[in-house]
Amino acid sequence: MQTIVLSLGGSLVNPGTPDLQYVSSLVRLLRSTKYRFGIVVGGGKLARIWADAMRKKGASEFEADEVAIKATKKNAQIVADIIKKDVNRKVCDSFDSAREQAKKHRFVVMGGTIPGITTDSDAVLLAECLGAKRVLNLSNIDGIYSDNPVRNHNAKKFRRMSYAQLIDLAGKNDMRKAGTHFVFDFLACKLVARSKIEAHFVHGKNLLDVRKAIEGRQHGGTVVK
Repeated sequence: MQTIVLSLGGSLVNPGTPDLQYVSSLVRLLRSTKYRFGIVVGGGKLARIWADAMRKKGASEFEADEVAIKATKKNAQIVADIIKKDVNRKVCDSFDSAREQAKKHRFVVMGGTIPGITTDSDAVLLAECLGAKRVLNLSNIDGIYSDNPVRNHNAKKFRRMSYAQLIDLAGKNDMRKAGTHFVFDFLACKLVARSKIEAHFVHGKNLLDVRKAIEGRQHGGTVVK
């Protein structure tokens, strides 16, 4: 059974309060497919709030990252609890742990790992670890744009991109700070390129597009290969 890795945006899982209905719908979709899944959950709004609170106390970016990672694990535990069956009940703390859990379960759930590394990069590293050849980035944006589509309504949406194009765009937007917004962090882009992992970017709540991306079919988001 082929493995697909999801980089699941924390803002989808926990936009302020846990969106249990959405997570349950996503889990039902995943169960209805023929694949195994590695799921890395982001921190979203919770990570931004916690990281900003630490900065206001004079904390370093390393310390802000540490609390943001705790937020990702809190969100990841929500997902694991909803999956409930055939999943690691406690969120994995390392890739070694995830690899071992993948031998036992259809679903493996992680949060962040170390300061300075985003959950985007963690997702690609997990894909490398598990031998997955497809990564889905699920967020509240329906693909990759030339600029932030919320601020710039004239931003161009890409349907297909090369690894080089993705790396170039991420390099212009990746600020390397906990809780900041960018399409896919620079390290994650380098990692998908080195292992030739197919990356799909779709709106996480468009479950039809999510299914199409899982199956490698054409969808309304962006494909990088």
